[in-house]
Amino acid sequence: MHRLIDSLNFNLIIIELDRSAAAFMPRIKKINLSAAALLGYSEQELIDKPLNIVYSPEALPELEQTVQACLTGATPAKNLECGIITKDHNSIQALISLSVLPDRDAKDINIVLLIHDISDRKRIDKELFMMHRALEQSASSVVITDTSGRIEYINPKFTGLTGYTPDEVLGQNPRILQSGATSPEQYQAMWEMLFSKGEWRGEIKNKKKNGEVYWAYENISAIRNMQGEITHFISVAEDITLRKEAELALSESEERFRQMAEIAGEWLWEQDPGGYYIYSSTAVNQILGFKPEEVIGKHYTELLTDRDKADLQIYVAVREPFRALTNHYRHKDGHEVLTESTGLPLFNAQGKLIKWRGVDRDITAQKHFQDALIDSEKRTRLIIESSINAIVIMDDRGFITDWNHRAEKMFGWSHDEAVGQQLKDLIIPLRFRNAHQKGLEHFLQTGAGPLLNRQFEHVALRRDGSEFPVELSISPLKLGNTYIFSGFIHDITDRKAAEQQIRQTQVKLAIAQSEIKIARQIQASLLPTSSIKSEHFEVTGFCLPANQVGGDYFDYFIRNENRLDMIIADVSGHSIGPALFMVEARSAIRTRAAGLETPAETLRLLNKFLYEDLENSDYFITLFYLQYDIRSHQLRFANAGHPPPLLFNPSESECRQLDADGLILGIREQVDFEEKTTTLAQGDLILLYTDGLTEAENIHGEFFGLKRVNDILIQYAQQSPQAIIEALLEQLKQFSQTESFEDDITLMIFRRS
Repeated sequence: MHRLIDSLNFNLIIIELDRSAAAFMPRIKKINLSAAALLGYSEQELIDKPLNIVYSPEALPELEQTVQACLTGATPAKNLECGIITKDHNSIQALISLSVLPDRDAKDINIVLLIHDISDRKRIDKELFMMHRALEQSASSVVITDTSGRIEYINPKFTGLTGYTPDEVLGQNPRILQSGATSPEQYQAMWEMLFSKGEWRGEIKNKKKNGEVYWAYENISAIRNMQGEITHFISVAEDITLRKEAELALSESEERFRQMAEIAGEWLWEQDPGGYYIYSSTAVNQILGFKPEEVIGKHYTELLTDRDKADLQIYVAVREPFRALTNHYRHKDGHEVLTESTGLPLFNAQGKLIKWRGVDRDITAQKHFQDALIDSEKRTRLIIESSINAIVIMDDRGFITDWNHRAEKMFGWSHDEAVGQQLKDLIIPLRFRNAHQKGLEHFLQTGAGPLLNRQFEHVALRRDGSEFPVELSISPLKLGNTYIFSGFIHDITDRKAAEQQIRQTQVKLAIAQSEIKIARQIQASLLPTSSIKSEHFEVTGFCLPANQVGGDYFDYFIRNENRLDMIIADVSGHSIGPALFMVEARSAIRTRAAGLETPAETLRLLNKFLYEDLENSDYFITLFYLQYDIRSHQLRFANAGHPPPLLFNPSESECRQLDADGLILGIREQVDFEEKTTTLAQGDLILLYTDGLTEAENIHGEFFGLKRVNDILIQYAQQSPQAIIEALLEQLKQFSQTESFEDDITLMIFRRS
């Protein structure tokens, strides 16, 4: 009987209940091997134990009621759900099938409990419920079909979008939505892609139940079973009808614009958001001498003269319309052309700039006529007051006769206060006044001077006594036998500050580049120049420098004839500082090479030695230290917060990590480091690495990760350590699609022969 019960493949417990006892105190009389394994016990651990050792206490009252019902004959058996408790105190959701063995006259009652583990079913039920709620509340239209295209599910958003209810579409094919705008060949290509690639995205023009046409952007993905076979497809669709209508309206507007442009005598154009011409009417040939195809693709500044580039860029930068703006273009043959320009930025519904549209009218002849009337006061005033520069006009005696609004703002003197004053008394600093006076006298006598008709930099004086840099140009004009001149003054304070900042940045960059070069030399000088290979073992390492120098360091050396020490470390930061800490750490380690310290003792001494320097510099070091006894093959190791190395034995299918507790160096002055030992078998392989390997990212932001490192190490375990390092680096570069990395990648491999 006992053998029969133990051979059963379901979980069975027989409990015994003392009918004469005052309280409900069932005890376990028999349990088969399957049930004992489920609960984590051996059979003997549970025999004659109270049932509450494995039965959830809060469920005992329900169990007592069920037993009493069975005893009175109300029901011969019953199923109830409850939690049962394993030996490690975990709770399992179970379905209990309870029945009373027939012996109503006996003092003790035997009750059979059949236990069915339903934890997975409960979890799946919860996940399905949450998934269903997510689909029902989704803001997107969702449709699920089988592989033949029959609809098996739609969410409320689908009904709201199309007008179809579940009763109308379940079991139907999605072709009921087809509007006829998509060809059968396109649908066939879509299905082929779904079965080959498992995914399709695109825009489709569909039809609602009421016949209304709408546009949708659909993302269709395959749903696979546990065997990887496609069983269903899920489509998530967004209504993009309004966007498509806006695009169509814009396209029609553009067509009308271009039709008008070709019959107009003015130059109509369009630019992309970056200012490059994407359309030009044929009138550009009459105005600038270029054919439309010669203009398209050029930036607008390529056609302007230098004096207009800055002005127009202001309007473009703030994305504001401009009207009646005078532009100076350079004709194809070189002469200057003046136009009156109007530009309008076009935005989409989301406020994004789509393009610029504008028109230029040739006003060259008109402008020349206006220039002929420059002597008139009205025109002179207009030019002077509209200038963005401070304009000062002096008579033949050197007194100010005109002073524009910009000059008022720049220097602090009003027009009325300035007129009649000498320039040197208002805006020339005292230390420059003698030179200014001599130059003025020479000009008034000869009409010539070294500073005329060119731009030069000078220092000007404000009313409050403060000095500031200006860019100045002076133009002479002879009236009869006398000379007057005008000065155009531009405040270049901001430009000078920017130039100074650029110079400072260049100096800092040069210093940083010099430090990086020194740090690279330091880093290269610390690393072993060759591997160590003997009849007992082989060890080699490699460091792939990053774009910025980091603090990676590795080392291996024979402490004495029977002991090999191996170290790998990573100093935080990217500069010459980490490189110098590598020097300090290596020197401290090599200094103790003749001693008998174990890895843990070495780390403790090293931490104490480096603590003050690390704390004051805000750096820290992670380091892993190993000692290998060549005669006994025993490996001792300790860790200071470094990624644990991987140990692979050829007889095993997975690598295991060599790890020990220990705080990173530089955090606390007194630290005890855990030390562990293990014995290496012949062929055992150890990989030491820095986090630059596992934390390297690909274009999707995924880490290379420890799992890939583990798999590559196992795959190439039979090759030489150098070949393993090369394989790791090659697959890392393929994964990241780059030859350079943001962090150093350091690898070291040890193999016992």
